[in-house]
Amino acid sequence: MTPAIPTNAALDTASVIALLERGRALATPPLRAAVARLAPPMDAVAAYHFGWTDVQGNPAHGDGGKAVRPALALLSAEAAGAAPEVGVPGAVAVELVHNFSLLHDDLMDGDEQRRHRDTVWKTHGPAQAILVGDALFALAGEVLLELGTAEAARATRRLTVATRRLIDGQAQDISYEHREKVTVAECLEMEGNKTGALLACATSIGAVLGGADEATADALEAYGYHLGLAFQAVDDLLGIWGDPEATGKRTWSDLRQRKKSLPVVAALAAGGPAARRLGELLAEDATKSQREFEDFSEAEFAARAELIEEAGGREWTSREARRQHATALRALERVDMPGRVRDQFAALADFVVVREG
Repeated sequence: MTPAIPTNAALDTASVIALLERGRALATPPLRAAVARLAPPMDAVAAYHFGWTDVQGNPAHGDGGKAVRPALALLSAEAAGAAPEVGVPGAVAVELVHNFSLLHDDLMDGDEQRRHRDTVWKTHGPAQAILVGDALFALAGEVLLELGTAEAARATRRLTVATRRLIDGQAQDISYEHREKVTVAECLEMEGNKTGALLACATSIGAVLGGADEATADALEAYGYHLGLAFQAVDDLLGIWGDPEATGKRTWSDLRQRKKSLPVVAALAAGGPAARRLGELLAEDATKSQREFEDFSEAEFAARAELIEEAGGREWTSREARRQHATALRALERVDMPGRVRDQFAALADFVVVREG
């Protein structure tokens, strides 16, 4: 399920796909060059993670993701009046940090599949997942700082702050799995850190490299931050009700991991019989080992999903996605930019939020 978003952008889906392809085309060669700096076998493991090779190291054309962050980085450069190519180092740096987080998250969450392939820790072992993730994080700073400009230093600071907040969010996410009660405000703070911070950086880093002032960069960050919250709200819906064929993950993925995602937290906060029964089940679940939990039948996970929906958690999260989407678009009003670029930002926001996986 994805929330209905009113599409106001003057671009059709084909144009948005072209925008994403531009980001991928400009960012992929320098991204591959950066990854090639890694010592063996980390270079090969990273190439597998990005979908450039199969597990044997043969060339492959795997799903490398939507390339939303590179597209946003290039657009932000244009918002500052610069050529899109100015944002390429920022796009590469953000992609490196994003994939550092994916490698570590997959290991911490025990996810065995990403983008319809076995994850790195599953194929190459936990040690390689940790090392390659660390290496990608280090490369991100290297890619920016080797530009040697004042703008690169400003961009690196924003990326570093965003990365620290991303890590804060992951730590919060893990700690919430073992807490009986998490508030909606706590959940939104965690998701703002885990997802919003890096998207916020992506939507400002190109502008910073293009010489934008702090006010412009901050407004673009606000767009990205709220877009990230909208994105994560949809991700939370897909984490429970998404089609595995589209998401590349197992059915009831977030429920299997006991995640305190927005639909769960909102349902528990709603009160009423369904919320109380859900709370009782989740309290019982908390006493079980992960092995016992993994032995649950599909019907048991489906029952929990039905209670979340009955208590209103699904609808609340859908409304929150729409609210955050609207807030993101309002932030763009603070930036003087070409109308074409504004339309592209709006269209990308629609595309990110209205998705199946």
